[in-house]
Formats: sequence, structure tokens, C-alpha cells
Amino acid sequence: MSKRIERANSELQKCIADIIQNKMRDPRISPMLYVSEVNVMPDFKFCKIKIAIDDTDYNVKKTIEVLQKSEGFIKRQLADAVQMPQVPKLKFEIDKGTSATIRINEILKNLDIPKEDE
Repeated sequence: MSKRIERANSELQKCIADIIQNKMRDPRISPMLYVSEVNVMPDFKFCKIKIAIDDTDYNVKKTIEVLQKSEGFIKRQLADAVQMPQVPKLKFEIDKGTSATIRINEILKNLDIPKEDE
């Protein structure tokens, strides 16, 4: 991956996270949501955004739907925040790796394993 794309991914990740956390006031979006990965295509026409939520009270699929419906708002905010050849089409996805890690940690916390005496 070129340095230009890496810089764009990093900048987009910071800006999208800021927009979701600070500028969107939708109660259906968890405050524990974070943008785990952003991949923009070299032609800047398409961008895949992976989302993870650390909160089990929120429905992840519903959150992705809300974010996808808010694409226009997020794109307008991005256009003001970053200087790019064009603002890409945004596609939000669930970060299954992070979600699986969170679930495994919850299971491990709930296990009742007796401690060995030394």
C-alpha cells in the first residue's frame, strides 16, 4: 500500500471517528463505538469502514444501518474536514475480529476457575 493511501486511511479514520462521536447526536449510536479500520480505494471513490462496539447493550447491526443512512451527513462533514480529490462513498461494516475478541473476554471473565494452591 502506498504512503498516500496509508495517510488517507489514517486521516479518514480520525475524522470519521470524530464525526461519529462528537457531531452525530443519535441515541441509537453507542458512545463505546470506535472506528477500528478504514480502507480507501486508490481512486478515492470507495471507502470501507470497520466499526466495533464495546457495549453489549447496543445492537451492532442496527448501529451499522443508522451509520449507513447517515452517510450523506458524514460525507459533508468529511468534505469540510479533509482535503481529498473527492469524498469517497462510505460503506460501514462490523469488525468481526474485534467483536469476537470482546465476546471471548466476556466469556473468560464469567468462568469460575478454582485457583491452584502452591
